[in-house]
Amino acid sequence: MNKRLSSMAGRIARTAVAAVCTVACVLSVAACGADDEAGKIRIGIKFDQPGLGFKKSGTYVGFDVDVAKYIAKSLGYSEDEIIWKEAPSKQREAMLQNGDVDMILATYSITDDRKRVVSFAGPYFVAGQDLLVRKGETGINGPQDLNGKRLCSVTGSTSAVTVKERFASKVQLMEQPGYAECATALLSGIVDAVTTDDIILAGLASASRGRLRVVGKPFTVERYGVGIKKGDTKLASQINNAITQMIQDGSWKRAIDDNTKGVAYTPNAKYNPPTPTEGEKQ
Repeated sequence: MNKRLSSMAGRIARTAVAAVCTVACVLSVAACGADDEAGKIRIGIKFDQPGLGFKKSGTYVGFDVDVAKYIAKSLGYSEDEIIWKEAPSKQREAMLQNGDVDMILATYSITDDRKRVVSFAGPYFVAGQDLLVRKGETGINGPQDLNGKRLCSVTGSTSAVTVKERFASKVQLMEQPGYAECATALLSGIVDAVTTDDIILAGLASASRGRLRVVGKPFTVERYGVGIKKGDTKLASQINNAITQMIQDGSWKRAIDDNTKGVAYTPNAKYNPPTPTEGEKQ
């Protein structure tokens, strides 16, 4: 074999070896990624809702997080065996259907439309749409007082539309990408009130250090459930048992109190604490 052919053969051999190594590395990384989740529970939460699901310096805090930890423990998982995944509202059903998560606790209201594609356990909390105002505001005591006022809600939410259609046809609506932005607009005087579920508003009020308050007159009913894969009645029963135990041993109330500190907020006693029976029958 002449030198030219020998050199070419060497280059081909080296290329082949490199390709094999690359494939091996890729497969190894993929396997490691799978191993990272092996033996763990994957739970979807919100990362941007103070008091409920909030990512803070690499940790996760809020009422939804506390309930999720309690459920995970009852299922045999320690806190370091939980993989937290962000569950944006529009992606929740797909995440459950695709098997990206084992369950979702993300202010996820139980509705008939959603139950066509996923199942729920719970409810673990019953919220109600309410209003958030500045601490010194005395002219807004309910949605009927919002005519001529400026009301903020999050883009894609139907909360503000509900107010306009049912209570105050002359309210001026403003949308922001997130609840934190609505709270900032309220604090700066750009809007007069913010609307969404009361426990979300309580979390915002707590984060405001006393500058905002929840009106405290909810006007809808929102049953927060634990989203799970469609038809998993066994898991629903296990989750419901855990929620019941959490309520009975006082952990549920402590979690509410801890995540709404500094706010005169009390869950609607007509519905709370709830009786979790959802999802046990197909």
